Amino acid sequence: MSFDLYEKAKKMGSKSYKASVSKGRYPYLPVLDDIIEKDNIVNDVSLGLVDIPLDRVVGTSTAGRTQAFAANFMPLMEMNTEFASKWSSLADAHLSEGIRDAIKVYEYLNYYYVVEGNKRVSVLKYFRADSIPAFVTRKIPKLTDDPEIKIYYEFMDFNRKTGVNFIWFTHEGSYKRLIDAVSSAPKHGGTLGDEPVISDVSAGGDSLDGTGAAKRQDYSIIWSDDTLLELKAAYRRFEKSFKKKGGENLVNITTGDAFLAFIELESFDVVCDMGIDEMQSSISSMWQEFQVINEQYTVNVSLDPPEEKKNVISQLLTPKPTSSKPLKVAFIFDRDPVQSDWLYGHELGRNHIKEVFGDKITTLKITTAATEEDAINAIEELIENEKVEVIFTTTTRLVDASLKCAIKYPDVKILNCSLNTSHRYIRTYDARLYEAKFLSGMVAGSLTETNRICYLADYPIFGVTANINAFALGAKMVNPYAKVVLKWSTLKENSDTDEIYRSLYKENIDFVSDQDLITPNKASRRFGLYRINDSEITNMTIATYNWGIMYEKLINMILTGGWDSDSLEKESKPINYWWGFTAGVVDIILSERVPVGTRRLVDIMRGLIIDDRLHTFDGEIYSQSGELVGKNGLDIEDIIKMDWLAENVEGSIPEIQELAENAQEIVEMKGVKKGTEE
Repeated sequence: MSFDLYEKAKKMGSKSYKASVSKGRYPYLPVLDDIIEKDNIVNDVSLGLVDIPLDRVVGTSTAGRTQAFAANFMPLMEMNTEFASKWSSLADAHLSEGIRDAIKVYEYLNYYYVVEGNKRVSVLKYFRADSIPAFVTRKIPKLTDDPEIKIYYEFMDFNRKTGVNFIWFTHEGSYKRLIDAVSSAPKHGGTLGDEPVISDVSAGGDSLDGTGAAKRQDYSIIWSDDTLLELKAAYRRFEKSFKKKGGENLVNITTGDAFLAFIELESFDVVCDMGIDEMQSSISSMWQEFQVINEQYTVNVSLDPPEEKKNVISQLLTPKPTSSKPLKVAFIFDRDPVQSDWLYGHELGRNHIKEVFGDKITTLKITTAATEEDAINAIEELIENEKVEVIFTTTTRLVDASLKCAIKYPDVKILNCSLNTSHRYIRTYDARLYEAKFLSGMVAGSLTETNRICYLADYPIFGVTANINAFALGAKMVNPYAKVVLKWSTLKENSDTDEIYRSLYKENIDFVSDQDLITPNKASRRFGLYRINDSEITNMTIATYNWGIMYEKLINMILTGGWDSDSLEKESKPINYWWGFTAGVVDIILSERVPVGTRRLVDIMRGLIIDDRLHTFDGEIYSQSGELVGKNGLDIEDIIKMDWLAENVEGSIPEIQELAENAQEIVEMKGVKKGTEE
């Protein structure tokens, strides 16, 4: 018999026991009977014979055998006991033919507690097996507001749809993100179909609410067997690499949390094709991301440019740019700027910094980054061959490519133009246009004769809802009867924008807030705020982005060492530069057709905003549903993540499924609404 193996296992158990005692923890196996109260369990459901992950087997169902094992399931009984003899026999059997007999367990909150088979679990844990066959009975708790319970209900739904039980997360919504990441992978992912297979509960199923309803969805309903095998293999390789790096020592992060972050960064297809060595290298590259994964939902928002602080140490370490060795700055566009009012504004910004800094900087631009792969190739080319030191990626759809390259090239400063991106490897920047939209709304509200004003928006993403609501609040401030009719140019049904414009006349609308700048190759009067009357357009105001000022101030931060000072002050957390009137990054231009009194009012209000005496979202604010969403105004996080519309807005925020395909990609990354789960 393998008594020598038992002796080694017992030493492991003794070590675990002593460590638990020294830290004041219970040194034996947890007992399910001591953990749960029967009144909190709404149903016991048989899942039948299931292969369960051994690392989720953590205890025993009753106190009978608990003191025979340490908390790590290693034995504690003496060598001369019958227990030791049986354990050793099992070890011999495993080495010769493998342990095949299934154990019996209860599953509670995705942990397993052994009813029969404690020694089999102990032996397999000693040999570091991945899983064990088990007859599983699930104990379903009452649904409460407890985050762990809510995550568990998400897990049960995920488990029903996929049959996967070896991944556990610590954040709500993570299982849907994993389904999306795997299902959208063209090579290794995909779904089988839309219709679930329904079977009787008596066959071994359960219902999400734990009521024992008559039917359930069969396992493996959305993914093929090949997809499941690819997922499990990729996860096991990642788990091995992650633990080797020290992932088990990270606080409040599961291997599942890290794996999800990894495949969202690399893509499921890429991860499936990775070998162990490549995976270990990639994990090392993004190690800091794992270390702060539980903080990545908190972004430090910089509302004004930091005071200029010359970081002497940074300047000594970083040579000052000269005409012979200028700072190399690159701009990445997903298409030619002449095709987009948004990109054209950034191109004007690039030209601005060329004039301001002269021969101290050199700027390059790429206008062909239409896909993530194109963008990554372009960034790598700029860094490796052109030795670029600062890169601005100018659209939200380039954020993933920016992040991947920022992890690969940590010494290069990569910034993406977006809002609420929560990765410390890249910084993001945007303009608080809602301040100018508020004033534009005041003009529209004061001049409208029909009390019906249209706001034409494009993507329902972070920041856009703030612009819409600020415009509506501005109109309401001067005209309590003004209604803002919200229309979206990116809806599937709005492929013909001319039809939108024709509808304005039918709906008795006399003012329209449209795109914020002229698109160079599509010259039109339909920009800014304009009046429509008998098919004639009269431009009244333009809310403008001054991207040149933004870029000037960001580059100046880098040249003076302020970039590194900002990192220290923000404790190396994600930083989002979101500057407005006070920084000169946004402004409003008024036409001479705006009455003198209205222009004076706008000037006064603009001054109050700059002096920090007026805030757009101050006071009581009500949503369309009549809900008081801001009793004493809104803080900056509420403004960024705004997913509601003001009470004087007619219309709604579209679901992702309602949008045109090219818009869905952007909204999936930065949308205020992620769509309705099936």
